[in-house]
Amino acid sequence: MNFEGKKILVTGATGGIGGAIVKKFLSLNASVLGTGTNLEKLNLLKNEFPSLLTEQFDICKHEKVEEFIEKVFSNLGGLDILVNNAGITKDNLSLRMKSEEWQKVIDINLTSTFYLCKSAIKKMLKNKFGRIVNVTSIVGHTGNIGQGNYSASKAGVVAMSKSLAIEYAKKNITVNCVSPGFIKTNMTDNISEKFKSELISRIPMNRLGSGEDISNTIAFLSSESSSYITGETIHVNGGMYMA
Repeated sequence: MNFEGKKILVTGATGGIGGAIVKKFLSLNASVLGTGTNLEKLNLLKNEFPSLLTEQFDICKHEKVEEFIEKVFSNLGGLDILVNNAGITKDNLSLRMKSEEWQKVIDINLTSTFYLCKSAIKKMLKNKFGRIVNVTSIVGHTGNIGQGNYSASKAGVVAMSKSLAIEYAKKNITVNCVSPGFIKTNMTDNISEKFKSELISRIPMNRLGSGEDISNTIAFLSSESSSYITGETIHVNGGMYMA
């Protein structure tokens, strides 16, 4: 795969998975702009990858999304591929979940993803080409204790992506999802060894996934090799869940 000449926006670029996505596309000669809310982390990412463009932006500011996409389009000189990787968790048991915990997760994980897709598609329509990959989660298919909000947001992204895929297939714009299982990141590094061992015992491949496992799949769905695939979810979870 070679993405030379392709302009790519990656949201949530400063996380473990986001960083792997940025690294993958840059290694394949793409022009990449990464966004996040933490300026310090964006600067660290920029230091690691000098050719990377960065832009601080809070995707929860829905009224500013279209303006943000215009800025991305201007800075990159176009927009061919959008990777919606940004997301948050605010876990709580359903009976204890506060309304703001529910709303914040839905606003960022689902609503922001919709507005980013909508604004990006407007740009992609002009070139009759586009690739959108939305990062979801295994719990959007299985559910999980204390993650009713997160599970609902990710399941919503899957259904929304199917609708967008149908609407814009004739315009050569594909919309797909990648659904990670449990991936080795700074977050999983901080959990106890006992819980990590219990978690790994539920994974047939007997290991956590890596950021590269996710970025490789995203690169495939963004490439010409997947030009006849749209509205699909590829599960990357070591066999923990099989659709």
